[in-house]
Amino acid sequence: MSISRFDLTGRRALITGSSQGIGFALAKGLAAGGAQVVLNGRDGEKLAAAVAQIDGALALPFDATQHAQVRAAVDRFEAETGPIDILINNAGMQHRAPLEDFPPEAFEALLQTNIASVFHVGQAVARHMIARRRGKIINIASVQTALARPSIAPYTATKGAVGNLTKGMAADWAKHGLNCNAIAPGYFDTPLNAALVADPAFSAWLEKRTPAGRWGQVEELVAAAIFLASEASSFVNGHILYVDGGITASL
Repeated sequence: MSISRFDLTGRRALITGSSQGIGFALAKGLAAGGAQVVLNGRDGEKLAAAVAQIDGALALPFDATQHAQVRAAVDRFEAETGPIDILINNAGMQHRAPLEDFPPEAFEALLQTNIASVFHVGQAVARHMIARRRGKIINIASVQTALARPSIAPYTATKGAVGNLTKGMAADWAKHGLNCNAIAPGYFDTPLNAALVADPAFSAWLEKRTPAGRWGQVEELVAAAIFLASEASSFVNGHILYVDGGITASL
């Protein structure tokens, strides 16, 4: 296979929740791979600071949990700026508490941010991709798509749903020329995991539990994203690619 199959030159990629963490790392990586990247977030100040760090990047602020707002923003961007060729649904949040004490409002927020946003943005962007008969959608799942840990049962439920929604997207949209897949990161050193990274006991447990023996670094997700965003993955659909140091492969 020619290396040019991985080239993203001439493609435009929208990454939700990309002012920091995994989303920002993926935006930088896709930009280095040739794509023009469109960063999204709800905090305008953080979003502007992130955009300023990537040559040629654009900002598209909207709340990914609000269907009408998402639809309007995507439709306006497509009409005024041009096509979105690649979508990475990365927006997400975490809340930790024993399940018996889990606040219902936190549960609802997790549902909206982690799974409803994938539907809202995915549908809004896919409608344009379907008309062009091409497009790449990458949803950010998690090791919690396959595994559970104490205190994060609702998060686990949302990430399981992301995995199945990815398969559903592929089942509905592959016939229109779209490739819909997911990346499932293991434990990465990100702002979302700051409390765990700062906990020596958890880090020690994780290093023993993970065959690679360490936390992942966000840059290690970039090649997987470029593969799924490029023509190299033209016959890959409904797949969940675990990038987790082997944690889902071992007991």
